[in-house]
Amino acid sequence: MHSPRCFLSRADLFSKPGLLPWCARKPPGWSQLFWGSACKGSFTHVIAKKRQRGQKNQMKPRHLGPLDDSWQERLADVVTPLWRLSYEEQLKVKFEAQKKILQRLESYLQVLNGVNVTTAARRSKELCCFLHPIIPSPVIDGYRNKSTFSVNRGPDGNPKTVGHYLGTWRDRNMVCVRSNRLKNIPEKHNQVAQYYEVFLRQSPLEPCLLFHEGGYWRELIVRTNSQGHTMAIIIFHPQELRQEELCVQKETVKEFFTKGPGAVCDLTSLYFQESTMTRCSHQQSPYQLLFGEPHIFEDLLGLKIRISPDAFFQINTAGAEMLYRTVGELSGVNSNTILLDICCGTGITNCEFHTGRAEKILPQLLKSKENGQLIVAVVNPARAGLHYQVVQAIRNCTAIHTLVFVSCKPHGETTRNITELCCPPNSAKKLLGEPFVLRQAVPVDLFPHTPHCELVLLFTQ
Repeated sequence: MHSPRCFLSRADLFSKPGLLPWCARKPPGWSQLFWGSACKGSFTHVIAKKRQRGQKNQMKPRHLGPLDDSWQERLADVVTPLWRLSYEEQLKVKFEAQKKILQRLESYLQVLNGVNVTTAARRSKELCCFLHPIIPSPVIDGYRNKSTFSVNRGPDGNPKTVGHYLGTWRDRNMVCVRSNRLKNIPEKHNQVAQYYEVFLRQSPLEPCLLFHEGGYWRELIVRTNSQGHTMAIIIFHPQELRQEELCVQKETVKEFFTKGPGAVCDLTSLYFQESTMTRCSHQQSPYQLLFGEPHIFEDLLGLKIRISPDAFFQINTAGAEMLYRTVGELSGVNSNTILLDICCGTGITNCEFHTGRAEKILPQLLKSKENGQLIVAVVNPARAGLHYQVVQAIRNCTAIHTLVFVSCKPHGETTRNITELCCPPNSAKKLLGEPFVLRQAVPVDLFPHTPHCELVLLFTQ
């Protein structure tokens, strides 16, 4: 998420027993699953013009082939590499991957605790923690509630193509391909992307492919909820346009999606952001509402969640319910528990929020709460992992005996975080509290057709 935040809350949301799916019922046989018109000129012609400018790292002219379904299949193989497997087979692949990750993690932890490397490797084959069966996503196809579409040259050379990237800049074979074959993207998102492409191709302004080459039109972000409400966000590079010229462009795109061909998208709201960076927060450049409602809302576990343009929200709503139920069941919280939710994006009414960077707020906050009350901590960091000061604060807080760690990338920085939480006390690293012990692991599939999975880890002291 863009801005890590933490809040302290008295949690009664997860106080009901038996919320985990496997506590209530298992599906039959589940034990076996333990598992428009093209621009003038060709693509090579465009590249040749760039070469004449004397730029470095230029792409060599190449024939990309006809614009057909094979491009979309190639994109699907990259973005959703498991799409050709049945969902049951996908779950088996993911479960085995999570098992191997835990085996490596436990091998690291055993070495930290003084076990011989060879012995640790042998012991890690038998997991010390209990690994639950993977929880499947209730929705398999079209589950994404948020999609980001890029603008760049398509296989036919048209620079006003809206889709996803295939290839890499390093290999000089980058091309933008429409995402119609991606099983995880709903039809509504593709519809909005298709009409954004129609709009771009009739606009006199060029797209912004590379910042140093100029251009204006950039990404499209589409967000939807389970009621079918749709929010579209257009990212635009203002370059040197005067304010009155910007107003003309905003009015033009608004007219297209309200009274022009794009009206068939039936948008709930349309936002516009002027951005001169790859990613720009609302604080850096405010999202401007061109028309419609300022927010869309989602119902989640009986709660009404308000979603703004840049709010963090799990991209699979039905899967998120399974994830949060899992967190609630593993943490064992009830109405008498203080729940410390670090790196949260959304909360409920029986809580107090502390907005800001977790590493700045958390150490002092925990010092003020060490009054004999038991605290359950939940962390769900971004892929970069937890800041070291956050790990220190959790490790050194005597009131925290239960920790739930949620990770969509349980290797890399997450491995570092976990070893710091579980290693013996180390005064040099200022890790003074008792080490945590990994007890249970629950994989939750929020990303069908991809190799990614959320892994929920329960640690206790």
